[in-house]
Amino acid sequence: MLKRIVTSACLALLLAAGATHADEAKVKQAIETALGEKTEGVHKTSALGLYEVRIGGEILYTDEKANYLITGNIIDLKTRRNLTQERLNKLSAIKFSDLPLELAVKTVKGDGKRVFATFEDPNCGYCKKLAKEMAGMSNVTIYTFLLPILSQDSAEKSRAVWCAADRAKAWSDLMVNGTVPAAGTCDAPIEKVVALAQKYKIRGTPTIFLPNGERIPGAVPVAQLEQKLAQIK
Repeated sequence: MLKRIVTSACLALLLAAGATHADEAKVKQAIETALGEKTEGVHKTSALGLYEVRIGGEILYTDEKANYLITGNIIDLKTRRNLTQERLNKLSAIKFSDLPLELAVKTVKGDGKRVFATFEDPNCGYCKKLAKEMAGMSNVTIYTFLLPILSQDSAEKSRAVWCAADRAKAWSDLMVNGTVPAAGTCDAPIEKVVALAQKYKIRGTPTIFLPNGERIPGAVPVAQLEQKLAQIK
């Protein structure tokens, strides 16, 4: 009797999953027909029966008949969680071990056990704010990929940092104290970092990657960064 119940339950779950996939396919086709462009995927959410539509790295929402397209974030008021941003972070996660860390400025504080990577432009105001806050962190290893996307001056400063005898110090002095290092003439991997950023669809600085692959777009309070690092096992 128990075996029959379990089998029936499994069959019901399979049928439900099949129906969900079929519904997602119909919504996907309807949206692509209406917009005249391909989507990156359609996924049924647990909120209000809405369907998540991914286009150009962004998340939009639509109803089951694809009559309406909704922009914006879904916030769970009970938990204060931004469900849309959490989903974006999950979808944009990478394999941390695939990062070519030899192309980054390595900064070690204390025992360096906690690790994360950032993509930063030397003229980015938010990057400077983040650098000043991270100066107080301990027992971390930070890999900073120099991504000059704002101006030619950003590229020159990035090259100067990379060519410095002590890259970590040169980067800290620049971002925290505003001290620009002497111009450098070494072979800096700027083009490779730009190509890497394009590969991972990094559209702004700072962008942070945690060791579990999670992406954090933009500057976040260090307290929040510390909390996320503590949650990673």
